Amino acid sequence: MGRRARDRRRQQQQRQERGGDGGGGDQAVWASGYPEIVKENELFERYYRELGIVPAGEWDAFMAALREPLPATLRITGYKSHAKEILHCLKNKYFKELQDLEVDGQKVEMPQSLSWYPEELAWHTNLSRKILRKSPELEKFHQFLVSETECGNISRQEAVSMIPPLVLDVNPHHKILDMCAAPGSKTAQLIEMLHADMNVPFPKGFVIANDVDNRRCYLLVHQAKRLNSPCIMVVNHDASSIPNLQIDIDGRKEVLFYDRILCDVPCSGDGTMRKNIDVWKKWTTQNSLQLHGLQLRIATRGVEQLAEGGRMVYSTCSLNPIENEAVIASLLEKSQGALELAEVSSELPGLKRMPGITKWKVMLKDGQWFEEWKDVPSNRQTQIRPTMFPIKEEEKLKAMNLERCLRILPHHQNTGGFFVAVLIKKSPMPWNKRQLKVNQKLLQRTGDTVEAAANSDDGSEDITEEPILVENEESKKMQKLQNSDTEQSKKEGVCGPPPSKKMKLFGFKEDPFVFLPEDDPLFPPIQKFYALDPSFPKMNLLTRTQEGKKRQLYMVSKELRNVLLNNSEKMKVINTGIKVWSRNSDGEQFGCAFRLAQEGIYTLYPFIHARIINVCIEDVKILLTQENPFLSKFSSETQKKVKDMAMGSIVLKYDPDPEKPDTLQCPIVLCGWQGKTSLRAFVPKNERLHYLRMMGVEVFKAKRKEEESESKTEEEVQYKQAQLAEGIDVENNVI
Repeated sequence: MGRRARDRRRQQQQRQERGGDGGGGDQAVWASGYPEIVKENELFERYYRELGIVPAGEWDAFMAALREPLPATLRITGYKSHAKEILHCLKNKYFKELQDLEVDGQKVEMPQSLSWYPEELAWHTNLSRKILRKSPELEKFHQFLVSETECGNISRQEAVSMIPPLVLDVNPHHKILDMCAAPGSKTAQLIEMLHADMNVPFPKGFVIANDVDNRRCYLLVHQAKRLNSPCIMVVNHDASSIPNLQIDIDGRKEVLFYDRILCDVPCSGDGTMRKNIDVWKKWTTQNSLQLHGLQLRIATRGVEQLAEGGRMVYSTCSLNPIENEAVIASLLEKSQGALELAEVSSELPGLKRMPGITKWKVMLKDGQWFEEWKDVPSNRQTQIRPTMFPIKEEEKLKAMNLERCLRILPHHQNTGGFFVAVLIKKSPMPWNKRQLKVNQKLLQRTGDTVEAAANSDDGSEDITEEPILVENEESKKMQKLQNSDTEQSKKEGVCGPPPSKKMKLFGFKEDPFVFLPEDDPLFPPIQKFYALDPSFPKMNLLTRTQEGKKRQLYMVSKELRNVLLNNSEKMKVINTGIKVWSRNSDGEQFGCAFRLAQEGIYTLYPFIHARIINVCIEDVKILLTQENPFLSKFSSETQKKVKDMAMGSIVLKYDPDPEKPDTLQCPIVLCGWQGKTSLRAFVPKNERLHYLRMMGVEVFKAKRKEEESESKTEEEVQYKQAQLAEGIDVENNVI
């Protein structure tokens, strides 16, 4: 590092000697360490001008918007009961502090709510991430955003990427597949929609979130972990050949079909030029031509797994019709009437959108245009495929209703570019009708045995434990898929079933998911200590170890348990379940070896009938601001309740007082520990700060003070004094 620093200083001195101090722009470029990217691409302009996706007279505004930085946007998670409290805090405290504020000579505009997002739960501002991070005037606001994001109360998500989950029309009972889910902001929206009613701890629906990249799956886990849901499962498969799953229905094995599927496919990303400025210099039409086949295969696999009457949303952050309308038109054509585009023009009022187009041409990166497949010379037919061209038969084209697709242009509402199509499945896909009887015979022949599933024709293989091979193997696999697409297209043309491909699994081998046996001696002491309701679904408890002491207990919904038990050998599960109990090293002396975990407390609380202490707002403040407060500091009511209670893990519950509207108006449930002379809360640091903000307590200075201190974090101190039951969360990546 010393040599690099000397080289940088020498280069800076040489630069100053050549040009003096230079202009402010040069200094900004030098400070960044990279030459400024010129936001020009002649081929891009030529291509989209010719296609006419931008209305007449708006081209200059379109290009000007693409050259401007993308506004920062944030979304308040809608399923938590205190979403309104967060919104109130934002509007009446943090946004007010931004009034009349100037940063680097630029006036800070007040954040505005996205007019089309329900209940004012999404906002945008002209503040870039760089300004938010580096401006002292915005430090408090930035800390608020970071802390609330870590808690899962705020998601910093691009505005247009919020659209697909909204038009998916999700209800809490829906079985949902997110095919290309990482990094997970849309998945988080889907989870929120499942938990629309916070009084229902286990919605009947679930989300299976998939991604082909093993490493990106862990980004997905991080997003899902913040929402503490028992109804999410993260899996690692190639979306174009994701296996059919089975579930048990009244003793019968049946194929799992999804009510809702989100198909946000890999794309060229030219709608993201405002934030990914590398696209300006790297953009060519070749990107779209290479991705079209993969996108079509993924979408085809999606509609195969969609239930009749179900809805699938296909989306890209690209403006190119080769990746958008061409994929949808090809899918509609080979469905032979099994699919139709939904009319969603009345949904999301306030969102400005352009209709899908019905005419387009194909261009190579050298600028050569083709209007029809018959015009493509044979030496170009490996790059250009028949499915990339628009349908020529007018009646068939009209019946497709491609104008029902949505294209979002950046200059209309100061956003990125985006494409959305909503498909409804009216009947089975033509090739599935032929294959249905074969599948039934296969089920009858294999029965319920794990061996049959492991050796079935889905092509699943043992998972490699060599992480170093992941990247190379995946790149080979993607190339193989592209080659097979070309060969299959030559043989079959537009129609027919997708090619069957061997499923491969990559990355690390995960720890097993082991459900607690019915007669496990571990559970009765827990049930007795917390007086769990007879309706508590103990069959949904699981661990991540088959041998040795069970250190953590996790919980999934009944529906996800069904999926796990019937597909363990054909599906690579990265993560599922929320932690509900952790083992104490000396827990037995307190009557129970397991203490409650904050992550799962909102799921567990409805079933707990003992060891609950109702506390007032002042008690909550003490619990969250003091490390190990003595009992004498709490209200007399709290002291009376604690007096006759044995030491150990407890639930601390705050109920709002409607007669005091100025106080916090959402319920709070905290995990705690009662000692001989003290009472404490076991709550992660960011979650503590969140609750204190909601109660109007200033936490900014306290946080700065903590950062200056060299002592261990509050959470570490708490857990160490709570008999050290932590330590494997990062290793297991458990939600």
